[in-house]
Amino acid sequence: MKYAYSSVFLLVFMLLGFTGYGQQAEKAVSGTFAHMRFEQFVSQLEAQTNYRFYFDSKAVDSLFVTLQVQNQPVRAVLEQALQNTAFHFAIDDENRVFVSSAGIINPALPGDFFQPKAATATVVQAEEPVAAGPTGRSRLVSASEYKVYEVGAGGEAGSKATLAGHIRDQKTGEPVIGASIYSESPNIGASTDQFGYYSLTLPVGRYDLKVRGVGIKNTKRQVVLRGNGKLEIEVEEDVVQLKEVVVEAEKDKNVSGMQMGLEKLDIKTMRQVPTAFGETDILRVVMTLPGVKTVGEGSTGLNVRGGATDQNLILFNDATIYNPSHLFGFFSAFNPDILQGVELYKSAIPAKYGGRLSSVLDITTREGNKKKLAGSGGIGPLTSRLTLEGPLLKDRSSFIISGRASYSDWLLHQLSDKNFKQSAASFYDVTAHVSHEINEKNSVYATGYYSTDRFRLASDTTYHYTNQNASLKWRHNFNNQLYGVLTGTISHYDYDITSDSNEKTASQLKYAITQSNLRADFSYFPNSRHTIDFGGSSQLYNIAPGSFLPRGDASLVKPDVLAPEKALESALYASDRFDITPRFSLSVGLRYSLFQALGPRDVYQYTPGESRTEASLTDTVRYAAGKVLATYHGPEYRVSMRYSLNDRSSVKASYTRTRQYIHQLTNTASVSPADIWKLSDANIRPQVGDQVSVGYYRNFKNNTIEASVETYYKSLRDFVDYKSGATLVLNHHIETDIINAQGQAYGTEFFVKKLTGKLNGWVSYTYSRSLVQVNAGTPADMINGGRYYPSNFDKPHDFTLVGNYRFSHRFSTSLNLNYSTGRPITLPLAKYYVGNSLRVFYSDRNAYRVPDYYRMDLALNIEGGHKVKKLAHSSWTVGVYNLTGRRNPYSIYFKSVNGQIKGYQLSIFGEPIPTVTYNFKF
Repeated sequence: MKYAYSSVFLLVFMLLGFTGYGQQAEKAVSGTFAHMRFEQFVSQLEAQTNYRFYFDSKAVDSLFVTLQVQNQPVRAVLEQALQNTAFHFAIDDENRVFVSSAGIINPALPGDFFQPKAATATVVQAEEPVAAGPTGRSRLVSASEYKVYEVGAGGEAGSKATLAGHIRDQKTGEPVIGASIYSESPNIGASTDQFGYYSLTLPVGRYDLKVRGVGIKNTKRQVVLRGNGKLEIEVEEDVVQLKEVVVEAEKDKNVSGMQMGLEKLDIKTMRQVPTAFGETDILRVVMTLPGVKTVGEGSTGLNVRGGATDQNLILFNDATIYNPSHLFGFFSAFNPDILQGVELYKSAIPAKYGGRLSSVLDITTREGNKKKLAGSGGIGPLTSRLTLEGPLLKDRSSFIISGRASYSDWLLHQLSDKNFKQSAASFYDVTAHVSHEINEKNSVYATGYYSTDRFRLASDTTYHYTNQNASLKWRHNFNNQLYGVLTGTISHYDYDITSDSNEKTASQLKYAITQSNLRADFSYFPNSRHTIDFGGSSQLYNIAPGSFLPRGDASLVKPDVLAPEKALESALYASDRFDITPRFSLSVGLRYSLFQALGPRDVYQYTPGESRTEASLTDTVRYAAGKVLATYHGPEYRVSMRYSLNDRSSVKASYTRTRQYIHQLTNTASVSPADIWKLSDANIRPQVGDQVSVGYYRNFKNNTIEASVETYYKSLRDFVDYKSGATLVLNHHIETDIINAQGQAYGTEFFVKKLTGKLNGWVSYTYSRSLVQVNAGTPADMINGGRYYPSNFDKPHDFTLVGNYRFSHRFSTSLNLNYSTGRPITLPLAKYYVGNSLRVFYSDRNAYRVPDYYRMDLALNIEGGHKVKKLAHSSWTVGVYNLTGRRNPYSIYFKSVNGQIKGYQLSIFGEPIPTVTYNFKF
């Protein structure tokens, strides 16, 4: 079998016909080649000329070249190099050189090549497998770089055809998301979507299509494109071998891609970032990205480019997540073992997304192994997790189910404080996903997610909250250029706070929100210069804003229930990406959204021109079930452009308008599970945001180092702020305590990333400001005299370093370093008496700051043996969170001690936290 591939190449080119050697002018070559491997010899020829070589690397493994030449053409150099060997070569009109050991090679196509043929998808080599589709029809599956795949029929010279299909993992059958497939001549490419699907329109002819992607080996496919057709591509996972492997994953996407303000993370990258309890936490990793901040330790609330935490749309397989954390923010709500990757849109948000002002965090799961049963898991000091996956019908359908649970009570019992000893904290979550390919044109996907948390403080108050999400997708391919996805989702979040230490005052506070969504998305690829997306969505909100009920027959608590809220939000959108020239691309989109608040509701009316209080209430209007009590609508513009200065650098700009019809009300600076969501209505207007961004992008060292600078300005209006002393829980007149504010945010983000080599990671620095102004309405409603003041999450300086160094294939270390300006606070400055009542005089809102934040984390990753065939692959992660033991302030609070008001600083993690986690995979 030593020359099997060479024989195949000979057969291919004999079938294609003989038309003589290439007609290109020969390029001069100079150099000394001393006992050099043939592959190294070829690499030097390619570096000196514009020729490309094609051969079987196994066949030339024992071929060495010893030669000295000066200004000689490639043909003459090759004749000398291959003299007295069994190898022959041929050069075609496009300077492609084919080397084989099985006789004379003829690279030209026969004269009748583009005449119509009966076959629609055949392979030149008879031995290449053609997989049977779900309906019994054959489909072309490519898994080899060395074979030539013939696709389509009926094309004429000079015409164009569309090649489409999926890129999947060869071992598991899972789709590869975000992989690039492209031709260098002409320079046309595409990326796979969330289903691993690509569509590429090219002139008919022969191509070497390059395939690049995160976590897969670089590969190529030799394709003869006759007409429209499909090619399913199977790729190998990138596995660390005995020698270093350089991974190039969409290596020029930072420069050539249209999207700006987009950060992509795959699960392999996220696993390298040290976290508090040794478990990969995607939200903590997202916080290391430029432009993303949080108000304090232990919080998972994201503040993106000066936006509030409620201005982020968090999607889990397209279902909205309202509380993305466990145990008050100490753990992410998402099990890392089931995740595929994360995309964060900070600007130029695609038109298909809406409903939030600041960002979209799109989290996707893996589909599961379609080839064989597999599993993975981990055991840590506070949590354990287990994932199982496998085929339901081999190569057609798969399942993956993952569970995670905590056992943190033992840690609380080790603390000396009596209140903590009597406390309890626990959570668990379960995620399941099923995918099924009905036939070549139809696939369905289903996801279910459930999580629950329970926390009890000192045997008194118990907090309990749950997330329930489900999504169902149907994907239909109309043809190679058009496909659509119909998605239905339901998202539910509820909490209850129970107090039963005293049976006379035993009570339960409850809240719930349910969102049902139906959307249709279509993608159309008319040609290589256009990508058109369009669709629509509609979602129904149902909110139970709060109920306070007695618990037990002996309770004397008086029931208090707020009226439910309901609303319908709908939208239509369309966008077109157009490559005007090879260097200049433009994307234009329009989304039009409509919001209708629905009855049954009582709407309160107040005296115009006066501050809203219960004293200024003038009338109550009652709306029956289904009646529209308030309507808001408007356009949302999406414009972005990219100009390539050269192959290594580009500039981009974008403008985005967004609208948000739902608001989060909170009494705390950070996200709390007891926060509530409020719909816009006749008294509370929706939020509107406009953002302008400009960026410069540059890659270095053969695209292994990415660098960017982005600056932005954002204006916000009608987001909610609170009057001093506002009551948010069980408030029947909530509009009297909240006010519409306006704001502005601006900043510059510097980002350098290197994801290859022994030393990799990223460094980011952000300078930004987030300012609020309340200057509308009456003087009584103004804050700080109507002047701009810092928002709760205004932290001007933020620096992050995430570094990884691999000592060997088994040992690596990770370092995480973070510094940021302290967040703003309002302080009591003095106390005074009015009559006989003691009052406290406070500073202007957010006039002071807590001390700056600094933290360093360190982890050591120990991999098991790298044998491919093992019962289970395992690894250990040993880390220290907050290595320096810095007592970073979470908040500042004040107590009266012996008649004096004293300030205290609260720290969540005031000591180094060591962790050990065992991970396994089988």
